[in-house]
Amino acid sequence: MRKIKYTITSSLLGIGMLLSVVSCEIQDSFTYDYAPDNAKLNMSALSYIKGNDSLSLFSEAIQRTQLESMYETGTGSTFIVPNNQAFRSYFKDNGYASIGAIPVPILKNMLRYHIVKSVVNFNDPALAPSNRPIAYETENGQTMYLSHTSTYVGLINEGTNRQWQIRTSNLVPDNGVIHVVNAVVYYSAPTGDVNVNPNLVQDTIFAKQDAFVNGGTESAKNFGLDPLLKIKNVSNNGDYDRKAFLMFDFADFKKEGVVTDLKLQLAVSFTAAKGVDLNLFETPSTSWSEAALNFNNAVFPTTPRIAFIKTTKISTFRFDLTDYYKEKKPTGLKSYMLDGQPGSDETDEIASRQHPTLAPPMLIATLASGDSELTLEGQKDFEVANGGIYVLSKENLSVGGASAGDIIYTIEDLPTFGWLVKGAEVLKKGSRFTQLDLDLKNMVFIHNGQNLGVNTLKLTARDKAGAVLENIKLNVQAK
Repeated sequence: MRKIKYTITSSLLGIGMLLSVVSCEIQDSFTYDYAPDNAKLNMSALSYIKGNDSLSLFSEAIQRTQLESMYETGTGSTFIVPNNQAFRSYFKDNGYASIGAIPVPILKNMLRYHIVKSVVNFNDPALAPSNRPIAYETENGQTMYLSHTSTYVGLINEGTNRQWQIRTSNLVPDNGVIHVVNAVVYYSAPTGDVNVNPNLVQDTIFAKQDAFVNGGTESAKNFGLDPLLKIKNVSNNGDYDRKAFLMFDFADFKKEGVVTDLKLQLAVSFTAAKGVDLNLFETPSTSWSEAALNFNNAVFPTTPRIAFIKTTKISTFRFDLTDYYKEKKPTGLKSYMLDGQPGSDETDEIASRQHPTLAPPMLIATLASGDSELTLEGQKDFEVANGGIYVLSKENLSVGGASAGDIIYTIEDLPTFGWLVKGAEVLKKGSRFTQLDLDLKNMVFIHNGQNLGVNTLKLTARDKAGAVLENIKLNVQAK
């Protein structure tokens, strides 16, 4: 297998500012060729960040949180550095207009997670033989998994709900190593655990009809027998504006029980994986057939999307339709449409039911027998420093009676002097997390640095088999 060699070219600008340009060269040898100088910058991480225009927002974040010393001194840290593109995406996803709009405690926690308390250089011969994720502690007390592909491209949090590819690896300042990324990263617990809940069963149904439609010059053409369902939301609804339609019959579900989880699963043939929204809508008509559907006669949605995902380089797209199912209680034939984020121009191609090798579109329901019982096994109040953070774990709260991934907490009330954060999501009343999130330290409480005293986190726990445990309280003391 050929390996990738990263060659770093350095040049002096002005009074000695060092800029690094990364290129890739394919090697024909079967062993990895290590960079001879390991891309040494001859400056601190802080100096490199301040001198790089593409990292100006990260530099602003460091200055605003007054964490300059963490990037200036020491010799043993790995700095994960989001570029300007990463912060612009973060602003959009979280409703912030600028670095200045992000509360300082949240921003400080974010930066602390991006500092690993070990030097992890993918050119290190000790790391080269294995590409399995290794857990490292970060400065905010959570875990970051670092690994690399067979071609030595660095990966962050491989094997969790979200993973990221490092854009520029192995830049070596005087106080550690820098890896630049196109995203603000976070730790997100895996989607499930290894234990099987005996009170749950699954039932799967497949699409009755599926086809995509194409606007512009091919608006009258039918693609019902195509092995792929193609989606592309182009600017100004041009010739390549494509939307996919699916029809399911909920009467095909035959197993008995209460539906506690519903997923739409689609096999991915190709995705540009821009990290944009892929949206699912219910459409008002089920009278179409895949043999006759085209852009001109299609009945498009009249209501908001019912689910969405962020596109990534994965082999299967899964949409969570649980809330939609519980609210709408669909029966009989239902029609759905897949559409990209408006103006994103991203191409996504998924397998239709005519695809010769990939799995057809399917709905997978998880059903509960309804005979489970939850028990409160452990509970521990906690303290948080003024303006500090606290990483919650199963020591703070542990409920038994079902698999950790199946125990779902709903927030009934929150402390007023801070934020409860899961991954990169600031939770609010009505938000949910699982026992698995606690077990894997995926939950952080961040104090606002202003109000002291004692507040209470109030929760209700449910499992997917219908058991409920109410009035769970955790006292949070800020001092």
